[in-house]
Amino acid sequence: MNTILLQPTDVLFFRDGRPMTGSLAGHGAAWPLPNVINAAFHAALHRAQLDADGSQKLHTHRRGARGVYAEDAQRDRKFGSLITAGPFPVKDGRTWFFPRPQDLQNATLQPALLPADSFDSVQSSLPDPLEYAVANRLPPSKESGAKGWLAQAAYERYMDGSGPALNDDESLNDADFADTEYSIGIGIDPERQVQDGERFYSAHYLRLRPAWQLGVCAAAEDKACNRQQHGKDLIKALLNGGQHQIIVGGQQRICSARLADMAPPLPRGKADRFHEHDGRFLVKWILLSPAVWPAIEADSSRNISAHPGGWLPNWIHPQTGEVLLKAGDTARHEQDSRGAWRQRVRQQANISAKLVAAIVPKPLVITGWALPDEAAGEQGGAQSTHLAVPAGAVYYFEAGSADEARKLAAALNWHGSESNPTTIKNRRSTLLGEKGFGLGVCGTWHFFPDVPGRSGN
Repeated sequence: MNTILLQPTDVLFFRDGRPMTGSLAGHGAAWPLPNVINAAFHAALHRAQLDADGSQKLHTHRRGARGVYAEDAQRDRKFGSLITAGPFPVKDGRTWFFPRPQDLQNATLQPALLPADSFDSVQSSLPDPLEYAVANRLPPSKESGAKGWLAQAAYERYMDGSGPALNDDESLNDADFADTEYSIGIGIDPERQVQDGERFYSAHYLRLRPAWQLGVCAAAEDKACNRQQHGKDLIKALLNGGQHQIIVGGQQRICSARLADMAPPLPRGKADRFHEHDGRFLVKWILLSPAVWPAIEADSSRNISAHPGGWLPNWIHPQTGEVLLKAGDTARHEQDSRGAWRQRVRQQANISAKLVAAIVPKPLVITGWALPDEAAGEQGGAQSTHLAVPAGAVYYFEAGSADEARKLAAALNWHGSESNPTTIKNRRSTLLGEKGFGLGVCGTWHFFPDVPGRSGN
């Protein structure tokens, strides 16, 4: 994958689904969600008109999904191979920061929240399939010393459980690299594209501090295109070895995009040597980006069971907590037909592990708006609203053996089992995975031996 740095030339505007009328400002200064950056690159590829001269053809596909297409569907969709990850705050083009894991509650890399092994789940209100409550080993406090972002090096030390301690410049809050600016605007007449002179609104804008950029990983391998200089890589063709201006977010705000000569700088997860407790091997999975797990209705004709989704991954059995992911090679190879690939995966055994505890913050609301497409007969309008589990959520697993723990880590780490990855192997979000949702890394964990659990008790 290509590593790209986006340098804003002005303030940025990332509006969510909340209204912008009266005193409501729309919260446009929030850190952008992964789907916003994916849409920016998708639009930039269209604007670049890489096949305009006719010398190169791009692969096209039909509208629809999962084998459901309109009778007269034409192959007019482009750039279906685009996948992205990010954005993440980057300082001076070198130091990447990632959302803080939710089990860190102070200014150290030692988890303050741990599952309690002597907890009686039968007498609790824990939802299925959780077995252990997560207890805090720190004294009660109204304030948390933990900041919102961790540098890559500190993040990897946290997952490995090793020192040294957290340095002052390895953690930061939003206010350390970005400011919120406020502005009053006038409504625009959609037909004449001029100010209507009637509506006013207030808005928040995001301004990055000097030396800060948005870091993104992106790839778009087009199987029908093969350029002499860039091969099948449409991202390199878009940037053409230099800088390129990309519209990011709303109100036509511009960022300068340039390639960085580095492999994906996401933190690497733990792949082996997990802690053992009474014959069980303890693996935890931390989200680097949000994940969307929708509710699934039962369908007996397709052998599909109902699943509540929400905070619970769709690849976890909702009653038993068993992991439903397959062990081994589940990738579809170029020579595999879709039917043969699915049959091969079905025959593989499930990973012997189960979910036993979790720390899940309040959900993020994912919204969007589609523009009308008269040529395709699409009216546009509001897209489906999803509730996403935020980055930093922690899921605790018990594996049946050291080998099963390694298999689980290979299935959950964004880089699989590779130590020097060049691309993203796993995106464990049921929806929007190609847009950078569902990236995670694995670590290990200990039980909290004392249920009262406060220091000094």
